[in-house]
Formats: sequence, structure tokens, C-alpha cells
Amino acid sequence: MLIDSHCHLDDKAFAQDFAGVLDRARAAGVGRMLTIGCSRFEFDAALAIAQAHEDIYAALGVHPHEAEKEGQAITTEELIQIAQHPKVIGIGETGLDYFYDYAPREVQQRNFRQHIRACQQAGLPLIVHTRQAEEDTIRLLKEEGAGQGSKLTGVLHCFSSKREMADYGLEIGFYLSFSGMITFNKSEDSRAIAANVPMDRLLVETDAPYLAPVPYRGKTCEPAHVALTAKKLAEVKGVSVEALETATTENFFRLFGKAK
Repeated sequence: MLIDSHCHLDDKAFAQDFAGVLDRARAAGVGRMLTIGCSRFEFDAALAIAQAHEDIYAALGVHPHEAEKEGQAITTEELIQIAQHPKVIGIGETGLDYFYDYAPREVQQRNFRQHIRACQQAGLPLIVHTRQAEEDTIRLLKEEGAGQGSKLTGVLHCFSSKREMADYGLEIGFYLSFSGMITFNKSEDSRAIAANVPMDRLLVETDAPYLAPVPYRGKTCEPAHVALTAKKLAEVKGVSVEALETATTENFFRLFGKAK
């Protein structure tokens, strides 16, 4: 069984053929999917999808792109309350994005801290988005107590950062999740980092509808495409596809302990 550990099933790209998207994923061996709500306005839709399908879970949080928009401010207490829902197995995605800087950096950082604190108190994993913000991502995690003795667990999703970020994530017990980007010709650095990540710290994802792997690059990505990412990651690791599937599935259930 494969698990797509990060997708956006409520995206309008899937609206016309939602049942087909799920059918193709299941036919490709995808046994579980984690759909992500990235703004407060998406929470209800993500939860409705998870509630309607036994093999789909939800994670909810405020993405750094959304952090300054009207109605998006969220408190630690609100996140903890959201985390009580039986189908919510993680908090996020959240983090820092200095590539686009759609929200002021101080607003992004405040938002990120709220999510970190909620994860520590709710006991759910943190799903981290970081882009060209590795230094501050590490700093904030350290300041919020990540590391030895901390209850904080999480994943660096759609990993494309530098080795320093990978090393720190592994040091504090986080997992690294790789998307279809690992199949891109210019992703040599990410493949080199993936080659050195222990098998018990790997996850695979699509980030669908974004970042479709080769040979679908430029088209709408679907959860079924996680099989292509897993195949490439297995090649990079020098293991069988079956071994990679087994490891990433076990890792998913270990990290997202609320999932069944």
C-alpha cells in the first residue's frame, strides 16, 4: 500500500472528476490520503471530504501565504479545538515562505508559532512548509522547544530545502516528505539529500494538484501519481519499490498515530 501523505483534494482542479481522481488513486495502490486545508475558509471542505471517505484523513492549518488575509488569524486554542476532530490527524500546513512573501515575515512567524504550540499541546504532528526561509524556520522551532525531550513531531513537507534544513529536521525527529519534484531534471540536490535520509524517516506525497511528476509535469497532479514519486525515490535509495512502499506506509502511521 502507498499513502499520499499530502494533497489538496478540495482544490477546484478536482471538482469536475472528483470520483475519478479517487478511483485512479485507489487503482494505483494508494490506500490512504491526507488532504490538507490551508486556510480557515478551506477547513470545512477538507473535513467534509475526510468524513465522507474512510481512507482519507485531514490536516488543517493556515499556510504562510494566507497568514495576513482577512479572517485568517488563528490562535493556539482554536487549533487545539480543531485537532479534537476524529479525522484531523495533523496540524498544518504552516510555516514560512520568503520566496513569495505574500504575508509580512513577522506575521508568518507569529502564525507559525501558534501552530507549533498547538501541536505540542494537542499531541499531533506539525506539517511544515518552508521555502527560502530555512534559517528562521530552524530558529523558530528551536525557540519553541523542538528537539530532545520535546513532544513536538512533524514533517518537512515537499522537501526541496538545503541539507542544513534536512539535517536539523532529522535531528529533532521530524520526517522528510518528497513530492514529484524529485523526478525533475534539476532536482539533483534533493535527490542527493533523499539518498541519505534514513528509510524510517521518509514519506511520499503529491501535493496534488501541484507538482506533477515526470512524465505528467505541467499537468494536473493527482494522488495516483504518488506511485511515480515512490518509484523514483526507491531508485534514489537503491531499494525495491516494494521496500519503499512498506517503509513510507509504516512511517506514515508512526508519525500520524491518530490514523487508522
